[in-house]
Amino acid sequence: MHGTAPSARTTPTATVAPLHTAHSAPPTRVHRHTALAALVVLPVKGRAPTTGYDRDEFGQAWLDTDRNGCDTRNDLLTRDLTARTTRNCVVESGTLQDPYTGDRIAFVRGDGDLVDIDHVVALENAWVTGAAGWDIRKRAAFANDPLNLLAVDAGANRQKGDGDAATWLPPNKRYRCAYVARQVAVKRKYHLWVTAPESVAILRVLASCPRQHLPRDSGAPVLSPVGVNKPNRTPTQRPTPSGSVYYRNCDAARAAGAAPVRRGDPGYGPHLDRDGDGIACE
Repeated sequence: MHGTAPSARTTPTATVAPLHTAHSAPPTRVHRHTALAALVVLPVKGRAPTTGYDRDEFGQAWLDTDRNGCDTRNDLLTRDLTARTTRNCVVESGTLQDPYTGDRIAFVRGDGDLVDIDHVVALENAWVTGAAGWDIRKRAAFANDPLNLLAVDAGANRQKGDGDAATWLPPNKRYRCAYVARQVAVKRKYHLWVTAPESVAILRVLASCPRQHLPRDSGAPVLSPVGVNKPNRTPTQRPTPSGSVYYRNCDAARAAGAAPVRRGDPGYGPHLDRDGDGIACE
């Protein structure tokens, strides 16, 4: 049989003009079904104001949105740690191969200085790129979606803070392609936009791995199927009758430089210690 090879044997590509418009770069050919292809169709806008942002606007921390009887934090530790020991849904110990630093971390419950659960697209970044206008049920779903969550080295996570790809990338350079691909996947799923500097930074990373695929979606719904507490509009800090300090949430404790707050420390309260291990805001 004569003729040219069927087109299905070649990887489909497309010319993406928005890169030229948004970033003054020449049109780029990208492979479909990749993080790069998804990036270039995300809206590019400026940052919205942070006015009104508060962690509580995303619902109470670590819901059980998949209704499996375990909270999100322990679900993520179960997913990301190996050699785990677990009791009644609570991960007591395990080993984390940290994607952000490349280090192996021995996790023990209560040692809140070692492992955090990171929102890959930070909550404040989501707020200023579209989430401010959402219903709280959507914000709670976003905050608990495993697609947007990773167990990581606490020090690296706290260096990142609320940064986007333009201000922070993992020290482990081998993980950067997967990291920004996950950010793109999250923003696509929740219809968030990217800022121009953020988009350029992600594009710069993906230029070294143009065939990087998006991570598989978690399947989590974009509206929380469980009840969500609306924010309690009280002052961030107030003195108690004993003269100690009260922190309304972990963002307030961190802003005061008090996190992690251990049982017996000023400001410790059960409302901050979601897993009841005696160390709050870990």
